Amino acid sequence: MNASDASDTPTVVVERAGAVATIRIDRPRALNSLDEPTLRQLAGALRDVRRDNDVRCVLVTGSGPKAFSAGADIAAMAEMSPLAAHAYAALGHEVFDRLAALDVPVVAAVNGVALGGGLELALACDLIVASEQARLGLPETNLGLIPGFGGTQRLAVRVGVARARELIYLGRVIDAGEALRIGLVDRVHPADALLDEAGRLATELAGRAPVALRAAKRLVGAAGRSDLASALAREVEAFAATFASEDRTEGLRAFLEKRPPVWKGR
Repeated sequence: MNASDASDTPTVVVERAGAVATIRIDRPRALNSLDEPTLRQLAGALRDVRRDNDVRCVLVTGSGPKAFSAGADIAAMAEMSPLAAHAYAALGHEVFDRLAALDVPVVAAVNGVALGGGLELALACDLIVASEQARLGLPETNLGLIPGFGGTQRLAVRVGVARARELIYLGRVIDAGEALRIGLVDRVHPADALLDEAGRLATELAGRAPVALRAAKRLVGAAGRSDLASALAREVEAFAATFASEDRTEGLRAFLEKRPPVWKGR
């Protein structure tokens, strides 16, 4: 399925394999850069995925071996007024917030460079799996800019404020090995195995208890946004709520009966 609401030329492709939906940025000649039509198509793809109750995990990647996404459209930004830049950044935030708000796990398969908006796209996902050839960074300060699609906040949350300062202030681009060491990515695989490994991870996540994963994603995503006592109280409420689900009954029964559970997602 092609997400082509905003342009006659589809630049975002959505494919289903079982309970996993793969969203692929399909602009390999432009290194999968995120121009306005592509962002709008991505928004449409996310809307479709969110409405599909059979999707239990989402995999995000880019077409071709060179790039997950090289980021925002630099040629277009060179001509932007401050007002147009505000609208462009607001669109990026809206789309990436929609991605982060999906109630199913989202895996980014970083198959090449993930720079600027491309890394910000990956940071809006729950888990990041990278190719050994991947290079990642927020180099906007080298252009007299700052990250504009959520990078100043999501990078700091993921790797800590001190690491984020260094990477953003200096505009550093790092390799997959360093990204793994600092916690920017979760796993690294050879380039020719990346999509298979990311697909296996997505399939494993899709096979987990949906009600529990939704609650876990919501709570972990809110960590640090309020005082600890309030956050722990919300955990107690969410824990108790799982006991009203069919998945909880099935999970405990399957454990006691020593068989694999069959999740209903309710």
